[in-house]
Amino acid sequence: MTADEPTILATSAFFEVGRFGDFAWRPGKIHRFAAELANVTQPRICFLTQASGDFPQVIGAHYAAFARTEFAASHLQLIPMPNVADIRSHLLEQDIIWVHGGSVANLCALWRVHGVDEILHEAWQAGVVLGGVSAGSICWHQGGSTDSFGPDLQAFTDGLGWLPYSNGVHYDAEEQRRPKMHELIADGTLADGYATDDGAALVYRGTTMSEVVADRPGPRGYKLRRRPDGTVEETPLPTRLL
Repeated sequence: MTADEPTILATSAFFEVGRFGDFAWRPGKIHRFAAELANVTQPRICFLTQASGDFPQVIGAHYAAFARTEFAASHLQLIPMPNVADIRSHLLEQDIIWVHGGSVANLCALWRVHGVDEILHEAWQAGVVLGGVSAGSICWHQGGSTDSFGPDLQAFTDGLGWLPYSNGVHYDAEEQRRPKMHELIADGTLADGYATDDGAALVYRGTTMSEVVADRPGPRGYKLRRRPDGTVEETPLPTRLL
């Protein structure tokens, strides 16, 4: 089974965090919602961790998270070299492709070097649900605010651009996020777009943002629009609790 139409789940939502350390994860409501979007009950999920440098501990934590669950997990590694012989075949046979957070600038650059961006576009059009958190949310858009270049947020404008909007993540959780998105949209560096609090996600069907969901009460999604006078209008969007 595949999604009913090309679908992207762009989130600030994460795994459920366990009691035994930072990497003791379990699938969150957002991952199971991705399976619903893919119309499967035993989803094949491939996770991509290039934004965090394909760090072995992060890869291992993903496998541990999905172990003994309904998910059949695999990963695509690009550093120091691809771990699968045929990247295209591997990605196209998935139900869900999930992109971990980190540096969105490094992520997009690596994908382009290896041609993964073109394969992901093909997978998206074929009905594989594309999802991810933080960098794994911004990457599908034109750009957003990022800490890829240092602790002070800067503009990132070299996203894949399949979704013709800007994207703000961790909107309620990091002090710089809201004002930086307003600044970059107001001065025209970024296009109008959408933002998510931690725990919220944007559902795109095709290139249309169709719904906001959240994995717990409280988190919201927002529409950000530059007014003619150069200020930014922020509109909270209806958000459905998963």
